[in-house]
Amino acid sequence: MAKIGERASLKILREKSFGLYLDGGELGEVLLPHREVPKNNVIGGYLDVFLYTDSEDRPVATLKAPKAMPGGFARLKCVAVTGVGAFLDWGLPKELFVPFREQKARMEPGKTYLVHVHVDEVSGRIIASARLSRHLDRAPHSFKRGDAVDLTICGKTALGYKAIINGTHSGLLFAEGVFQPLQPGEQTKGYIAGIREDGKIDLTLHAPGRARVQTLEERVVAELRARGGFWAIGDHSSAAEIHDELGVSKRTFKQALGALLKKRDIQLEDRGIRLAK
Repeated sequence: MAKIGERASLKILREKSFGLYLDGGELGEVLLPHREVPKNNVIGGYLDVFLYTDSEDRPVATLKAPKAMPGGFARLKCVAVTGVGAFLDWGLPKELFVPFREQKARMEPGKTYLVHVHVDEVSGRIIASARLSRHLDRAPHSFKRGDAVDLTICGKTALGYKAIINGTHSGLLFAEGVFQPLQPGEQTKGYIAGIREDGKIDLTLHAPGRARVQTLEERVVAELRARGGFWAIGDHSSAAEIHDELGVSKRTFKQALGALLKKRDIQLEDRGIRLAK
C-alpha cells in the first residue's frame, strides 16, 4: 500500500501536459510532475517513486531519492526561515519543514543541523526535528558487548562524542578512544564497548578484545605484502605515526605485532618489521 514518506511502485494511469498520474491506492491519483517524467513511459506500466506532499498537502511523487528517509537522521542545510519555521534542503523540489517547536534553538539560513525526519502524526506531512531525544527508542535495548553497530555522531561532550546507535538508542564514544575528528551527522561503523549498570552504553570505533587485534594482524600482513615484505614501522614509531597509518593506538599495534611474532609471521628489525619467509 502506498504511503507518504515511503517508496512504492505505482501504476501509470494517464499522461497530461503537466505530468503523469499514478495509481496511489488509498491516496488516490498521485501526480509525477512533468519535469520528472521519464522518456518512453508506458500507460499501464509502473514507476518506482518516493511519495511526499506538496505545498497544498496533496500527495506528489518523485523519482528522486531524498537525502534522508523518514525514520532516519541526517545533517541538512537550512535554506530559509519564515514565520512558521525553518526549511531544509533534503534533495527534493519542496524543502523539508522544521516547525519552531521542533527546534532546540532558532535555525539560521546557511547553517547545517542534525535532524530526525518523520511523518507528523497530526498533519500527515513529512517534517524534521532537531530534538533528537524525542525520537529515540525508550524501550530497553538488547545490545551486547562486542556487537557491531551503525553510529550517527550527534554531539560532543567533555567526555567524548554522543552517538545514535542503529537509529534507536544513544551511547558515548570516550575521547581517549577516538583518534580522528568527528562531526555531527557523520556516520561510521562502531562496536558496543560495554553496558553500564544504569543501562547506558559505551562505544568504540574498534572491535573490542581479540577480534580487534586479529583484524589488525591481517591488515599488517597485507600491508607488508603490498610493500614487498618490509615496512619501516615498529616499536620505535610514535603513537601519532601508528594512528596515521592504521588508525589504532600504539598499545593495540604492539599487541598485534606480539601475536604475529608468536606465529612467526613477521620478524622485528631495527628499522621496522619484515614478513617472515
